[in-house]
Amino acid sequence: MSLEEVLNSQTETTRIRCPVCADSRRKTYEKTMGVMVEEDRVVYQCFHCGTSGAMRKKTFMQQVHNAKATPKHIDPPTEHIPQIVIDFLVKRSINPEIANQFPLVGSEKYFAGIGRSPAIGFVYGDPRQPEAIKWRSTEDKEFTQQGSARSLFGLNQLPKDITELVICEGEMDVLALASAGIPAVSVPNGAPAKVTDGKVDPKLDGKFSYIWEARELIDKVERVVFFPDQDAPGQALVEELARRIGRAKCWTVTLPEKDANETLQKHGTQALVEALLAAKPLPLEGVYLPEDFSPQILSLYEQGVVKGASTGMISLDKLYTILPGQLSVVTGLPGSGKSELIDQICVNIAMQKGWRFAIASFENPPAMHIAKLAEKVVGKPFFGDDRMNSDERDYALAFLNQHFVFLQSHDGAPSTVQSIIDRTKQAVMRMGVRGLVIDPYNYLDMQGDSEHQAISKMLTDIVLFCKSHEIHAWFVAHPAKALPDSGIPKGQHISGSAAWFAKADMGVTVHRHKNDTQVHVWKSRFKWVGAVGDIELNYDLPTGRYSDKTGADLYDWGNL
Repeated sequence: MSLEEVLNSQTETTRIRCPVCADSRRKTYEKTMGVMVEEDRVVYQCFHCGTSGAMRKKTFMQQVHNAKATPKHIDPPTEHIPQIVIDFLVKRSINPEIANQFPLVGSEKYFAGIGRSPAIGFVYGDPRQPEAIKWRSTEDKEFTQQGSARSLFGLNQLPKDITELVICEGEMDVLALASAGIPAVSVPNGAPAKVTDGKVDPKLDGKFSYIWEARELIDKVERVVFFPDQDAPGQALVEELARRIGRAKCWTVTLPEKDANETLQKHGTQALVEALLAAKPLPLEGVYLPEDFSPQILSLYEQGVVKGASTGMISLDKLYTILPGQLSVVTGLPGSGKSELIDQICVNIAMQKGWRFAIASFENPPAMHIAKLAEKVVGKPFFGDDRMNSDERDYALAFLNQHFVFLQSHDGAPSTVQSIIDRTKQAVMRMGVRGLVIDPYNYLDMQGDSEHQAISKMLTDIVLFCKSHEIHAWFVAHPAKALPDSGIPKGQHISGSAAWFAKADMGVTVHRHKNDTQVHVWKSRFKWVGAVGDIELNYDLPTGRYSDKTGADLYDWGNL
């Protein structure tokens, strides 16, 4: 069935070449994007680059047809450095001898904005078999790329005994820093073009896999120093890299010009050396001046407070939204559907915003849990006569593979909060995980002289982890036996400790009454994130899907 035929249907699935990444891969013919039609919208997910979202049928077709092909052939570098490369380096105040230290090439290339132009090429990966070459026009700041750069540029040129990793935003900055005697690497895809509230758009999380590939080096060095461009995208890049690496070992510099290369041109090599010597640790703990929080203060002034992500249900959003760096405590009677609601929210945010989630689920075997999540993705049962077909199943499983990771202990050792945090840190570095679900807490091995102390310490550790890595965590906690007359447990009724109420940012109870599902929000630390109150939701038993009583749309409409 063709894409046009699929889009003209009401409920069909197919696969197409991804308009975002297909032309940058060696196997350009592979159909890696799953497309699922639901009435007048298209839900899409690329199983290679992670691009996902939902949009109207007409908009989706236009985006697919307008996708531009990129060059596929990768020119092998030669030992001889072309004169255009040397001339360009001299023009940018870079020591031309640096050209012999890095895999650089030169040629004439076509650029969409200016046509054909002399260009300098930066070789990524093994020079004998490059993974990519990024080309920059020597006449204008235009770029094109052959292949797909997925590693740090300059990685192979670093000294073996390095104790400090310097990361900048572009290849020319690496060459500028090398001219000052500072070994450095650059990210392969620059700073994010789309920045929201000073943060990287979660849909771009797949573009940071180079951090995971360099994890052994990052773990080995004593500190990581950022030389970012001095603008909003550069600061957003620093925040996202620090979130994945861990702020404790991250430092940043302030430059007198836009970037390292411009600083070299206008102030010389000494200015770069002085900037490195004056590097400051990213705010983590201790005493700080107001100027240390300037980006956050300016963001508040210009854009207001940061809103939480939508749950995908408009009526619930009036009481409860999902803000990174916070802890949600969710309680309810057994069988009330609290785990199902968290799953629904996670699936909705993955579809709307591209978030990725780590799941520590102790009562559901992973295979069964994945089947439940698949039902929420497709909107059909996984089992039974009217279940999803094989294409829908494959689409759902590929989507979940991009957006969910399960934390399991296969050595038989009991899980602790610290072991979950350690595994989630790996998921943050590798996948950019933004959400963590621990369901339920009483399966954890507790540390402390008393239950109260153990729970208080556990929640403190989770809260600090959430804030340092911009994670939203859900803790599922069962209520005590003694319940209020209404039968609806809240924060103060959770078994073990009053710390559940005190340390939660958001407190939620899911309660079933006859055929109705009620959601009670009993705590909201910030009024712009949520409010105390209660609402009712529809619950579809065959699929485990929640929806608004009003039938309001679940999803925002995004773009590829």
